[in-house]
Amino acid sequence: MDYAGRSGELEVFSKVVEEGSLSGAARALGLTPSAVSRIIARTEQRLGTRLLLRTTRALNLTNEGEAYLRGARRILADLLEVEEAITDQGVPRGRLRVSAALGHGRQTVVPLLSTFSARYPEVLVDLTLSDEIVDIHGGEADVALRFGQLPDSSLSARCLGHTGQVVVASPDYLARCGTPQRPEDLAQHNCLRFNFRRAMPDWPFRRQGQDFSLKVTGNIACSSGEALAQLARLGAGIARIGLFTVADELQRGELVALLQDYNPGDREPLHAVFVGGPAMPARVRVFVDFLVECHRDWPLHGDSPF
Repeated sequence: MDYAGRSGELEVFSKVVEEGSLSGAARALGLTPSAVSRIIARTEQRLGTRLLLRTTRALNLTNEGEAYLRGARRILADLLEVEEAITDQGVPRGRLRVSAALGHGRQTVVPLLSTFSARYPEVLVDLTLSDEIVDIHGGEADVALRFGQLPDSSLSARCLGHTGQVVVASPDYLARCGTPQRPEDLAQHNCLRFNFRRAMPDWPFRRQGQDFSLKVTGNIACSSGEALAQLARLGAGIARIGLFTVADELQRGELVALLQDYNPGDREPLHAVFVGGPAMPARVRVFVDFLVECHRDWPLHGDSPF
């Protein structure tokens, strides 16, 4: 490939960041390290700013480099999508980058991949499990599965289902600390919380048809619902998390559902988010359709049986 043009510069720069070094990018692109260095220097000279800070031990992006990388990934992804839309003729193939939350990804998405890969063997699924929000416009993922209400954006989304919330604790914790009978009793308990900003940070409840919320406190907070479930199972405290996360533990008796008479029945939506439009690659379209198909009965409908 000719790396002399603008698209070539974008690809070289993106590859340098991806590989973490000029020599790694050179090997991946079939170039010499000196050629890669000249392309980066030419790009920085043309832009009039430094994009990379290079030392003998590390390679770091400047603020301008981070902005340039986001744009480069977006442009390269758009170019690839247009080319594939022209050449694929509707055949799903190529790399499909999928981002899912840790708990839902491990429990639900991973078990589906074998079936999807058998159905579409020419699609390479590149799955990342993380509770961090990825930049789809920036080319960090083709499809992201996200819980909660979505902000306004130009991205497309398909709703895959909803999950309820449940307050849980282990039998061991309840034996040591007692079982709360009313929501107000939680003030005397160690409540395990999420550490990221949520639309409703307090725990919601309903009494005699009236909704209310309570501020809870505790000595552990983290970003993963699966981690909160594990902490609750180990007796660290009381957690309020998605029902799908703890359905198995509730069935086995490793966790106990609490304050169900006060459960407000709130539901959190799960969406598949992606860049839509006529240039959407076939691999994205069939994967989103596959997710909708497989989540048709997900996770539990109606009131909790616990």
